[in-house]
Amino acid sequence: MRTALKSAGMIGAMVVSWSIYYAVSKVMVSATGSAFLAGFLLRSAALVFLTAQLLLDKSFARLFHQGKAVLILLVIGVFGFLLDMFANLGYAHGSLSTGTALLKTDVLMVNLATVILYRKRLYLSDWAGTLVMLFGVLLVLGVDFRAMSFNVYDLFFILSALCVTANAFIIKAAQERYGEDADMISYYNNFVVLVLFGATAACVGDLGSHVLETVREYFWLILLGGLAQTGIYFFYYRNLKRYEVWLVKLYLLLMPIMSCFIGVFFLGEILTAKKALGILVVLLGAALILLRAKLHREEAAAKAD
Repeated sequence: MRTALKSAGMIGAMVVSWSIYYAVSKVMVSATGSAFLAGFLLRSAALVFLTAQLLLDKSFARLFHQGKAVLILLVIGVFGFLLDMFANLGYAHGSLSTGTALLKTDVLMVNLATVILYRKRLYLSDWAGTLVMLFGVLLVLGVDFRAMSFNVYDLFFILSALCVTANAFIIKAAQERYGEDADMISYYNNFVVLVLFGATAACVGDLGSHVLETVREYFWLILLGGLAQTGIYFFYYRNLKRYEVWLVKLYLLLMPIMSCFIGVFFLGEILTAKKALGILVVLLGAALILLRAKLHREEAAAKAD
C-alpha cells in the first residue's frame, strides 16, 4: 500500500510540476515577448535550485567526474533545447490548432518505438486507451479540428515531437547503460539548455538592459517557474527509471487537465463544456490503461507458465 501511494505521489507530482511550469512559461513568454528570453530566465532560476540540491546532497563534485557519460548528458541537453526551438518555430509560422495536435503525437511515436525498437508488447487496449486519452487531451486544449490546415512549417511540430520522443529514450539509456542518476542528468540538461537559450536570445537581440527590469518585475514568478522546472527534472527522470517510457508519456497526458484547472482558478480562463467533456474522455482512457493488468491477467499468466 505504501509503495502504491509513493508511486501515485511521484506521478502526481510530475504532472503538477509540468502543469505549473507550462502555465508560468506561458505568462513569461507573453510578458517578455520572447520564448528564448523566457526560457533563459526560467532555466537560470532552475539552475539555482539544482545547485542548492546538489550542495545539500554533497554531490556537487560528481558533476566533474562523469567520464564518457558526459557526451550522452550533453546530447540530452541539446535535444531538450531543440524540442523547444522547433515548437517555437512552428508556432511562429504554422497553424496553432494543427501544431497543438501534432505536438501530442509524441505519445504515438513512443508507443511505436516501444514496439518496433524495444520489442515490447502493447495490447489492443493500450492503443485504444492511448487514442482515447489523446482525443480527450485535444478537446481539453480546445483544438478546432475544422480550422486545422497543413503547411510546410507544421513539419517543425513533428520535429519537436520526434525530439521529445528521442530524448525520453536517451534519458532512459543514460540511466540504464551508464548508471547516471536523475540529479546528474537534470543538472547537465538544464545547464546546456540554459546556455543555448541564452546564446539564441543574444543572437536575436532579446538580451539587453531591459532584462534586469523584467527580473525585478517578475522575480517571484520566475522563481516559481524555476522550482517547477526543478520538480520536472526530479520526478520525470525518476519515473522514467521506474516505468516504461510509453507509460510515463501516457501519465503526462493528464497534464492538460491540471493546466486547465490552473487556468480556471488563477488565470481567469473559463471551463467550457468542450473542455469538461475532454477531461471526462481523458479519464476514461486512463481508466482503460490502468485496467491493463486485469484485462490481460490470463494472457500474462499463460506467458509466465
